[in-house]
Order: sequence, then C-alpha cells, then structure tokens
Amino acid sequence: MNEPIARLRTLRSVAVRTPRAGDAAEFYREVWGLTEVESDTGVSWLRGTGEEHHILEVRQAAQNALGKIAFSVGSPREVDEAAKRLAGRGIPLVAEPGRLDQAGHGYGLRFADPEGRLIEISCDVEAVTPQDPGGLPAVPRKLAHVVLNTVDIDAAAEFYTGVLGMRVSDWSEHQMVFLRCNRDHHVIAFNSAAWTSVNHMAYEMPSIDHFMRGIGRLRHHGLTPLWGPGRHGPGNNTFSYFADPAGLVCEYTSEVQQVEEDAWLCRVWRRVPELSDLWGTAGPPSKDVRAHMAGVPDPGRWWEC
Repeated sequence: MNEPIARLRTLRSVAVRTPRAGDAAEFYREVWGLTEVESDTGVSWLRGTGEEHHILEVRQAAQNALGKIAFSVGSPREVDEAAKRLAGRGIPLVAEPGRLDQAGHGYGLRFADPEGRLIEISCDVEAVTPQDPGGLPAVPRKLAHVVLNTVDIDAAAEFYTGVLGMRVSDWSEHQMVFLRCNRDHHVIAFNSAAWTSVNHMAYEMPSIDHFMRGIGRLRHHGLTPLWGPGRHGPGNNTFSYFADPAGLVCEYTSEVQQVEEDAWLCRVWRRVPELSDLWGTAGPPSKDVRAHMAGVPDPGRWWEC
C-alpha cells in the first residue's frame, strides 16, 4: 500500500483568481482586516496576524477560480521525498522541487488533484513577525479552512486522505466531508455539487469576542452576513459568511474544535437546521447563500491554458 506523499503540518494559504482582483484585494485589506505584504501588477499577497508570510493571494484572471491551495511540510527533504512518491503514483508535477517564484518564496513543489486544483507543499517560506495574534484588533489570525465543491466527493476524500495523508474528522450525511492535517477539526472540506468550484474560505479570529467585533466592523462598512452568526455542529466552530466584491464567499470563524487523535471518533451528522447551527440564531442557509457558495464552474488546470 502506498504511503501518503508527505506529512502535512498546516494549511498555509489559498490563492484565488478573479476579474475583480483590485476590488477584492482592497476589500480584504481595508475591510476584512488582512495586511498586504507584497503586490505586483494584478496580484496581491495578504497576511493575517499569525506566523504565515501570507494566507491569501488575489490574482487578476478571466473568471473566478481557485489559484492554488498551499500546505506546509517540515523540510526540503520532505518536499523532495514527496516528489518521488508522486512519481511512484504516476501523478505528474506542475512544478518540480525548488525555490518558489512568489512572495515569501520558500522551497516547494506543485501538482494537481483529480479535478484540476493546483496543490502546493512548501517549507522554508520567509518568516514574518507575528502581529500580536491575540491582541485587541478584530482581525483574522490565520486561514482556518477552505471548502471546495466537488462532482465526486468519494474520489476527493480518497485522494486527499490516500495521497496527502489527511484524516476524515466527520461527514455531514453524504453531502460534506471534513478533513484535517493537524489538531484543527478541518482545514479542507468537500461539498458534493454539480460542478467543481470554490465554496468558501474561512479565516480564524482569535476569540469569539474578536469574531463578533469583526462582524460589527463589517456592518459599519454596510455589509451584513449572508448567513450567521451561528455555530456549526461539525467542527463546533462559530460562523458568519460574507461575499467579497468578486462574489467569493469568505467566513469569519473562531473556536474550531481541536481533535485528540487517539480519542476521536468520526461521526455522520444529519443535515438539519439544528445541527448546521447549534445556536439557532442563523436559521438554514438561504437560496442566495447557496448560490454564492455554488460559485461558477471552475475547469481548473489554468496553468495549461
């Protein structure tokens, strides 16, 4: 039996592609609470208050799409070993192991999953000074998770567990699967859908107080939640969903459940309002929320175009 290609440590960052990159970058910088660390023509890299050089890349493109998802590993040797294991599985590399040509650089490689999503694993990314991640400002600390729409949820779960070594934390019936690579209940989740696309991206706030004050700040900017605030059953995390100027869904979250590996039991949750929102404050997601989360069909493999 093939071993996973690497031991993933954390979800590092997500990149999105959109025709409204300038407007979206301004929103994440001026309203959402991220800090721009670098920019170039048509692309911005933004960080939270934690240790990652950047957690979001926003790049100009013809349509809304996923650019890539980046995970951390411990050393260049692990990156090189991952390349060998990918070759052994017949999975071609999009970028060979080497210095990454992007803000923060680092040493890494890239390859595609079965639905054409670009995955990066990296180490030795440039260090930044943590910006008091538990301090007073109600701004995100890190990228908490990315939820992806998939046309084959079983194949997606099999690839991300078998190849990337993730573990299944929970299922929401056979509609969603929640995957972890560390103690966080999930860093990736898949939602069964009619087409492949980004469902939403979630940013972790240091506490529930920061979470609520962040929602308040967005209200002062004239933005009300698409759904929330509430608390999910799977993951036990708080949630409040918004749409950025590009129409991509972004979430504030806090208090993500921490998994004890030896004691954790995967469960299958029923898809009922009282479990999608334990507080009962948000109600079920509306048709508008579901339309935003469906996104537009994303064929992936943009680097081949």
